[in-house]
Formats: sequence, C-alpha cells, structure tokens
Amino acid sequence: MSTDPNIGPHRDDPDIINATGEWSLQTAQACIALLEKAPSHVKDIDGREISRLDSTGAMLLSQLATRTGLALKEIDVRPEHQALMNAVRQLCETPPVKRGKDYGFRKMLERLGFAMEDYAKETLALVGFSGLALQTTIRTFFQPRRFRVTSTFHHMEQVGVDAVPLVLLLSFMVGSVIAFLGSTVLKEFGAEVYVVELVGIAFLREFAVLLTAILLAGRTASAFTAQIGAMQSGEEIDAIRTLGLNPIELLVLPRLFALVLMLPLLTFLAMMAGLAGGMAVCAMSLGISPELFTVRLHESISITHFWVGISKAPIFAVVIALIGCLEGFQVQGTAESVGERTTSSVVQTISLVILLDALAALFFMEMDW
Repeated sequence: MSTDPNIGPHRDDPDIINATGEWSLQTAQACIALLEKAPSHVKDIDGREISRLDSTGAMLLSQLATRTGLALKEIDVRPEHQALMNAVRQLCETPPVKRGKDYGFRKMLERLGFAMEDYAKETLALVGFSGLALQTTIRTFFQPRRFRVTSTFHHMEQVGVDAVPLVLLLSFMVGSVIAFLGSTVLKEFGAEVYVVELVGIAFLREFAVLLTAILLAGRTASAFTAQIGAMQSGEEIDAIRTLGLNPIELLVLPRLFALVLMLPLLTFLAMMAGLAGGMAVCAMSLGISPELFTVRLHESISITHFWVGISKAPIFAVVIALIGCLEGFQVQGTAESVGERTTSSVVQTISLVILLDALAALFFMEMDW
C-alpha cells in the first residue's frame, strides 16, 4: 500500500471521499495540497485506508471535513485512530463559548470584595515594607560606612535635577491660570488686588507641594518600579541576596534618601515658579507691578503658609519612594507584570498623596495654622 496521502471518490459511491496513505506531520505539505483540490460538498469521508495518523493528520482531516460541510460528522477511520480523531475534531471544530462579563448584583459584590481584599493586602504590605525600610535605615545610621553615597547622588540627579524644568514650567502655568481665574471672579467686586493673596496662599500651602508630588509620582515612582521590577524579573535581586547583600540597603535606601532630599527643594522651586506665574499675569493684565506684587506678598502672607507647605514634602517623598520600590519587588518575573506593577505604583502614589494632602489640610485648619 502506498504511503503517500491521497483523496478520491469512493469505489462504491462517488459522493464519498476516500482518504488513503499516511496523514502525518511528515506528509503535511502533500495533505494541504490535497485539501485545496477537495470538492466543496460530499456525503461522507472514509479514512479506514489511512495507514498512519497523528495529530497533524487528524487536524488536516478535520479541516477537510469543515471544508466539505461535514463539521463534527463522524469520519470513519481505523479503531486505533478513532480516539485521536474525535479528540482533535472536538478541539478544532467546536466553536469556543464566549462568556460575557457577568454584570449581576452578586458578581458586583464579588468583584468589590476582591478589590477590597486586594487593597487591604497592599496596605499591609506597604506597612510591613515601611517597617523594614525604617529598620534598615536605623541600622545604616549606626554603620555609616554602609551608606551608599554614590548611588544616592545618582538618584538625586535623576529624580531632582532632571525634573526641574518640568516642575518649573507646570508650576508657572498653573500659577498663571490661578491668577487669571481669581482676577475674573474678584473683578466683579473690585478686589483684583487680592489676587496676590490668592496666588501666594494657594501655592505656598497646597499647589506647589501637591503638583510636585503628583509629577514625581508619575515620573519617579514608575521609574523605581520599572528599574527594580526589571531586576526582579532578571533574578538580579536573588543574586544580590546570594552575595550576602541587603536589597533594601542597596536598592531602596538610596532612592528613599534621594527623594526625601530633593522633593522639598523641588517644592520650593515650584512655589517660586507659581508666584512668578501669578506675578506675570498681574503685571500684564491687572496693572499690578512686580514691585507692588512683592511688597503686598511680603506684608500680607505669613511665613506659616510656607512652612505648612514645605512640611508635607518629606512625607510625600517617603510615600512615593516606598510604594515605587515595593511594587518593583512584587513583580512576578514577566514583562506584563512589570507593566501592571508600574501602573499600580502610579495610581497608588497619586491617590495616597492626594488623600494625605486632604487630611493634612483638615489638620492644619483645625490647628488654625
């Protein structure tokens, strides 16, 4: 019997296809050529004269059945080939069941409960990671030689110096917008001069530190997560532990110290840029000269507003650095996981920074500061 695959009309009925020879991976090219020449409609396929059949051949026979309009109809093959043939045809010819998302009330509660549980776990992980970082920081202070000065200055350049143009530009523009809006409202009462107090208090207390923290949450926290996540997926952190080094001391503390040192400085620059934006609008639109703006700012704005704003910067820096590093350590080892954790770090840091800023505003208001 020939081993070459072949199909042709059955000797008893020309409307039945008779498949013969070997239908396997080795003869797949010949089988594909036969499929292109097969008729479009037949009554049945007889494969009892197939001498050898593997999964590739069974898949090609399934394609032949689909092509001739016999999807899931029984194909006669040898008894030893029947189980393989049925299994392959079931996979190839059964359309996948598309299950839509269940929008029922119980499923909604299920998803809500899962999200709350996940948030609780993330909160516990952040608290534990903060304690571990604090413990390592205290130990480093008692052993100053373990402090990595070069790495810290490198990250200070990345998170601080490189972010200065963006912080200055956005703060200047936001300060201009606040002055425009304030002048539009106050003009109806003939009190345009109070735009100076509006811009000064807004930027010294809230907008400067909040804008800077949100910018660094999107720029720096994501970078920390991506950097540490890439090391985690490449098993570099496991190699660090194997060498007897502490990953927290090596990777987290330099980033944490760099951000704690640079965020207050960036906040101060944001304050100055915001005030400059308000001053520019006052000079061009309201007839308030820069000298008058500066004098009124000095006379009417207390230094307390500055200290209230700048005091929040180290807290935001700690939150951004810890969340960014923690999400990097939680990467599972795939590129998809790195992307998911990077997105999660940005969302968490921005949300937590805004929440902390709101709580701080309530606290300072109650304290009358």
